[in-house]
Amino acid sequence: MTLKKAYLLVVILLLIDQISKIYIKTNFMLEERIYVLGQNWFQIFFIENEGMAWGVELPGNYGKLFLTLFRILAVGGIVYWLHESVKNNGSKYLIVAIALILTGAFGNIVDSVFYGIIFDDSHGQVATLFSDNPYGTLFHGKVVDMFYFPIIEDYVLPSWLPIWGGKEFTFFNAIFNVADVAISTGVGILIVFNKKAFAHEKH
Repeated sequence: MTLKKAYLLVVILLLIDQISKIYIKTNFMLEERIYVLGQNWFQIFFIENEGMAWGVELPGNYGKLFLTLFRILAVGGIVYWLHESVKNNGSKYLIVAIALILTGAFGNIVDSVFYGIIFDDSHGQVATLFSDNPYGTLFHGKVVDMFYFPIIEDYVLPSWLPIWGGKEFTFFNAIFNVADVAISTGVGILIVFNKKAFAHEKH
């Protein structure tokens, strides 16, 4: 697979990621949700992620800045990995996987770097793109998540269970975006097709 094709894949998926996020930001209030096809297990549920996966946050005033800068450095490493893999005739599995991981990382970086200065707040209102009253500063934006697939939601566990008895349980409560899907798919390819991914092409 050529580098040109790999970057074409990155650009297409990045456009889908950003278009979906901008649509959600400009049409949904924070924590607003809709049930797709009337089904509880497939929801569009708008939240904003302050930190890493599953809402993990780094403490301190500079935690968010550190996370964003780390992501940028990571993207630089992934770009180098992609170029080296193409240069060394890496397998299509490997190149596609790297391209997907690059897309996901870069997609969430765009949110972190720019969304704080181009959108106003989504609390109790629909955000405005290129607002005169942005909610944050450069490098301190929030990542937009929207896909929610709670296969089992708000199920009350039997009271006889130790520790968790009587508590509500939701199976698969992660809320994610297109960039997250790209990263997960890329990592999944590297795990499931490990031997093919890291096998060199024969000349």
